[in-house]
Amino acid sequence: MRKLPLGIQNIKEIRQGDYVYVDKTRYVYELQSRAKCYFLSRPRRFGKSLLLDTIAEAFSGDKELFKGLWIYDSDYAFPKHPVIRLDMSNIANGTPEVLCESLSVELRKQIRDEGLDIDANLPSDLFKNLIEMLYRKYKQTVVVLIDEYDKPILDHILDASMAEANRAVIRGFYGVLKSMDPYLRLTFITGVSKFTKTSIFSEMNNLLDITMLEEYANICGIPVEDLDVYFHDHIEDLRTRDAFRQIENLHDEILAWYDGYSWDGKTRVVNPFGLITFFLQKRFASFWYASGSPKFLLDRIKEKPEIFANLKDYKMIEWAMDVFDVHHIQVEALLFQTGYLTVNKVLPSPGSTGYLLGIPNREVREAFSLHILSELTEKGPNPTQSMYWDLYEALQGGDLGRMLMFMKAFFAGIPYQLHINQEAYYHSLFYAMMNLFGFDMDAEVSTSMGRIDAVLEMIDKVYIFEFKYEHCAPDATAEVKGQLLADTLDKGERQIRDRGYADKFRGGSMEIIQAVFAFLGRDEIEMRVLAE
Repeated sequence: MRKLPLGIQNIKEIRQGDYVYVDKTRYVYELQSRAKCYFLSRPRRFGKSLLLDTIAEAFSGDKELFKGLWIYDSDYAFPKHPVIRLDMSNIANGTPEVLCESLSVELRKQIRDEGLDIDANLPSDLFKNLIEMLYRKYKQTVVVLIDEYDKPILDHILDASMAEANRAVIRGFYGVLKSMDPYLRLTFITGVSKFTKTSIFSEMNNLLDITMLEEYANICGIPVEDLDVYFHDHIEDLRTRDAFRQIENLHDEILAWYDGYSWDGKTRVVNPFGLITFFLQKRFASFWYASGSPKFLLDRIKEKPEIFANLKDYKMIEWAMDVFDVHHIQVEALLFQTGYLTVNKVLPSPGSTGYLLGIPNREVREAFSLHILSELTEKGPNPTQSMYWDLYEALQGGDLGRMLMFMKAFFAGIPYQLHINQEAYYHSLFYAMMNLFGFDMDAEVSTSMGRIDAVLEMIDKVYIFEFKYEHCAPDATAEVKGQLLADTLDKGERQIRDRGYADKFRGGSMEIIQAVFAFLGRDEIEMRVLAE
């Protein structure tokens, strides 16, 4: 059974150490034969660095390293080229001055390692001269590999002025590549985000963005169909262990947790970090999510909680997914780029390509929901089995009164100062709570007459929920509060009936249950089940 390469981004170490390696060398062959300058966006811990290392080794001339892999038996001649590698995650970027100095230090190190002497100070001048001198020294064109190009910006995404200052530095630095084109064999740039070309790569008009191209959909990650090919022994080992013997279909359960990522709506890949950590720890958990906290995203969702409740089937056109700049950040686009949303389907469109996005898998859904609850309530609930079964039995039995008691207790535990006087706040909390407990609830479901706040399908029932919030003065009398709650429930009931929310579910065998929840604040929640 081959070892698992958690955190190893060096193909030589993986190959020589008998670790599992998912063969991506066919893509290396295609890249070197198709164009000269590429850009790829993928989420963190998805194999971008290992891909760059594979490209670097393919240009090192060491053919025997690739024996048994796709490229070894191809017509690729393994020519030796000088390679410049820059990992921007290792470059200090606290200020533009620090960024410049750190870039210069890294380039001077590579210059010394090559036995060269360059009299320059600015990072862009050092970069330019290094490319030219390597070309002359080896009499071969140069390969330039830049990993995590956007790190100096993303690290300061909450400070627009600092992010903008760092953006100006790297824009000038990367701009060197355009003038160096005659000296370059291949340039490959990776990152998480997709800043507009005019923002970062304005001069690189030969840059081919392969992020959304179907032929490169699984250039990073583990293709679903290859799970058994590379990890068969590890799956079989788990089947012998007590914790997994009761799982009827372990293969499908693994995919439910860590599969679901796609960039073309067809090809699906498994998150490599989450999968490998699962095999090592031999337990299901949100490993990839826990490896990095999306603080900026959570802050933005806290400002607009309705964003979270609308993520399950979010439609976006391709140009909107590329528009990302420090002063104009669309949260949904960044959620996709960072791996919290993925392409479920490519939508037919007369113009720019459209995409239907959604949360990729159970790992992200549960961890993201818990994080949202933590941000909106100060402390997320501890989801125990008893809580889940209480809620499940209430919903399966059609006992919404019992569910209302659960909700009142949940909201009562939220500190007053964290409440947001918006309908979307309560809607999003309810959606996050249901997701956390494993209920696959749909939010903002479209009908011919409007949008249903939430739809939950059980085995033999479908629930239609409408949420209404009305402001109420803290010192209002019980009589005033009671009347306002009744009026709010009436308003919600009229909306459900007038817009025929239940019509799209009629004609089937499932029982339809419609309910309105009225919120006046943390301690004032009532519900009405509509009579048919």
